[in-house]
Amino acid sequence: MSIDTQALLASDRKNVFHASTHLKQYADGDLAGRIITGGNGIRIRDSEGVELIDAFAGLYCVNIGYGRQEMAEAIYEQAKQLAYYHTYVGHTNEALVELSERIIQLCPPGMSKVYYGMSGSDANETQMKLVWYYNNVRGLTDKKKIISRDRGYHGSTIASGSLTGLPLFHNYFDLPLDRVKHTLAPHYYRREDSNMTELEFSQHCANELEKMILEEGPDTVAAMIAEPVLGTGGIIPPPKGYWNAIRKVLDQYDVLLIADEVVCGFGRLGENFGSILYDMKPDLITVAKGLTSAYQPLSGVIVGDKVWQVLEQGTDQWGAIGHGYTYSGHPIGAAAALCNLNIIERENLTANAKTTGDYMQQRMAQTFADHPLVGESRGVGMLHALEFAANKQQRKGFDANLKVGPQISAACMAEGMIARAMPHGDILGFAPPLIATPDDVDGMVERAHGAVNKVMNQLIRSGDWKG
Repeated sequence: MSIDTQALLASDRKNVFHASTHLKQYADGDLAGRIITGGNGIRIRDSEGVELIDAFAGLYCVNIGYGRQEMAEAIYEQAKQLAYYHTYVGHTNEALVELSERIIQLCPPGMSKVYYGMSGSDANETQMKLVWYYNNVRGLTDKKKIISRDRGYHGSTIASGSLTGLPLFHNYFDLPLDRVKHTLAPHYYRREDSNMTELEFSQHCANELEKMILEEGPDTVAAMIAEPVLGTGGIIPPPKGYWNAIRKVLDQYDVLLIADEVVCGFGRLGENFGSILYDMKPDLITVAKGLTSAYQPLSGVIVGDKVWQVLEQGTDQWGAIGHGYTYSGHPIGAAAALCNLNIIERENLTANAKTTGDYMQQRMAQTFADHPLVGESRGVGMLHALEFAANKQQRKGFDANLKVGPQISAACMAEGMIARAMPHGDILGFAPPLIATPDDVDGMVERAHGAVNKVMNQLIRSGDWKG
C-alpha cells in the first residue's frame, strides 16, 4: 500500500501533540517530520523508503530489535485468550504470575514483589508514594525528602519530572517539587578539580551527598533515586568506587536506595541489572523499556524484602493500600514481556551485550579518543557517548548556540544512522539493540566518524572553531 507522506504529515501537524518537540516550528513546517513504517533487526524504514541504522534502539528500548514475529504472535495469542482484566483485590492472570516469578529470579538478592504500570514515569511516581507510605508506617512522618542527582533522568510527570535532574524538564512547569533535592552528578569528565583521581572524585560525590543529608536533616531524608549509569543526562558510567561510597552514606542515615533500571535493566550493561554489575544493593528497583523491548507498554516497581514487610504492616494498620492503575499487570503486556525475556535468554543477548559491548567500547576509543573534536569517549556494555570539546586539554565545551551535538546527530542521519544528541551538553549517544554484532558496530563507528569529521570541517570553515 502506497503512503502519501505529505498528506499524512499535514494531518499529523494539525492533530498530534508530539513529545519533546518545538511545537511552533513543527506546526509551521520548519521542523521536518518522518513517518516510520517498519523495521527489521537494528534498522527502521520510513514512508519514503529510507532505511536507517537505529543506533539508539528507539529510546534505549528495542533491545531484541525490530520485526520480531514471535512477539506479535505472543501478543495476538494473549489477546485472543484474555485481552484484559484488572489486578485489584487479588485478581491476576497466568502471564503475570509467570512473569513476576521470572523477574524476581533475575533480580539481585533481597527483592520480593513486582508492581506493574505502563511507563518508567508512572513507576517512579509509585516509588515516591511507597517511600512516603513506608516511613508513615514506621512513624517517621517527617522523613519524606528524596534525593536525586543532577543530570539524572527519571521521567516527566509532576513527581518523576521533579526527580529528573535536567532543567529542560523543570523550566516553566513549576518544578521540581519541594520534597525533591538534587546532589552532584558523578560526571568525572566535568569534575572541577582536574587533579582528582576517580576514587577521590567518588568520595567527593559521597561527601556532597552526606553534606546534603545533614543540611536537610537526616530525619527528613527518605530515599535516593539513581540510575546505575546516567542515561539521558549524558550516558555517564559511575567512576571507580562510586556506588560503594554512596551506599555507606545511605546506610548510615537510614536512606533507601531506588535503582532506576529503566535503561540498564534486562541486559544492556552485559548483566541482568546494573545494580548487580555495580553491587548497589537497592531497596527498590524501577524497570520499563527493556522489559518488553517496547513491543508493549509495561513498567515495574520491584520491592525489596525490607520495604515489603513494612508495606504489609501498613495494610494491617490502615486497610487495603490506596494505590492502583486500571492497566496494572495488563495481561497483553505481561505476555509480551515473557516472550521478550525468552528471546533474551535463548539468544544469550545479555552475554552479547557484554562481548559486543566491549568491542563497541574498544572501537569507539580507538577511533575517537585522540580526535581533536572529542573530549571524551566513554561507555559500558551497549551504551556509549562521545562528548565534544572546543578545547580538549581544558575540557572546555562549545558555545551552546553552535549546537555542535545536534549538528553531528543530523550528520549521522545523513550517513544513514540514528544517534542521539543528548539534551544536556554537546554529547552524542549510542544505545543499539542488544542483537547488534561486531560488524554492526563497525558500521556505526564508520558513520559516526564521517559525521564528526564533516561537522568539524564545517566549524573550521565557518571560523567557529580553530582546532
